Amino acid sequence: MKKIGILTGGGDCPGLNAVIRAVVKKSAKNNWEVIGILDGWKGLIEGNIMPLTDVNISGILPRGGTILGTSRTNPFKEKGNVDAVIKNMKKFKLDALIVIGGEDTLGVALKLHKMGVPVIGVPKTIDNDISGTDYTFGFDTAVSIVTEAIDRLHTTAESHHRIMVLEVMGRHAGWIATISGIAGGADEILIPERSFSIDAVCKNLKARHKKGKKFSIVVVSEGARPKDANQFVIQSQEKDEFGHVRLGGIGQRLAKEIQNRLGIETRFVVLGHVQRGGSPTAYDRVLATRYGIAAVEMVKDKHFGKMVALRGYKIVPVDLNESVTKLKTVDMNIYNVATTFFAKPHNE
Repeated sequence: MKKIGILTGGGDCPGLNAVIRAVVKKSAKNNWEVIGILDGWKGLIEGNIMPLTDVNISGILPRGGTILGTSRTNPFKEKGNVDAVIKNMKKFKLDALIVIGGEDTLGVALKLHKMGVPVIGVPKTIDNDISGTDYTFGFDTAVSIVTEAIDRLHTTAESHHRIMVLEVMGRHAGWIATISGIAGGADEILIPERSFSIDAVCKNLKARHKKGKKFSIVVVSEGARPKDANQFVIQSQEKDEFGHVRLGGIGQRLAKEIQNRLGIETRFVVLGHVQRGGSPTAYDRVLATRYGIAAVEMVKDKHFGKMVALRGYKIVPVDLNESVTKLKTVDMNIYNVATTFFAKPHNE
């Protein structure tokens, strides 16, 4: 009987439980045992596990978050932690490890694979910035939540004749801002891939209001950079174990600047963790389920060092190296769809 370990690392994300459920269900068909590792890599370092059976996974499909818990622990951060990971893999007699996470979590999986650990990756992030796959689960849910927020902001902005600035997640990639901005009819979308001019943004909004429009919606990624700034707007200098600072503040700064320059009342909203909380959409439930089943099939075929990925309508294995060497940033052809609805292109 094979014994598979499974862990969830990094930020929580709608659809994680759907993957876990699928792995357990598919493994049961093969008469394999599944061991859940608690709190990401931290659990494998400390040896905290729980057996996963039909009882554990009953009713978890629509639940957000992860029943296994998660953390941003990096085993390569402190000496001895990697040895502890390998030691516990042997202690629990794990034949393979399914790792669900984003670039950092999968980056650890790749390093361990190169050391001989049999790992399979499952891409997870609401940012949709993992290379090698068309979509990551969690993204559709986040876009749905942000789009609903934009719809709600439209009504209050129009009633009070305000400009509303909505700050959304997106450190290096502006997929959430771009797709939800298009879906919600935003009047400006600012993303990390293209630094923006505050002068151009204000000129754009002013031109819109001159046409008789009495409100505007601006969607900005947390990692968007003004051309007159050399670094991200950050909340804190404190870094996590993968070296990331906590971003935030661009929405507030932008709203203040717009109001000062245009004399139009401008408010900002930071959507924050609401974007990745709650139940996954139907699309994310299905995608996560397909990923979980495919991951077990890859264990069976011994396709270690690879990640399940969506290419078109098919789930295929791709090298983990492809997924972590560079981020998947916004396709400018898609972003240009959004600019069609701006009052003026920024380069005018």
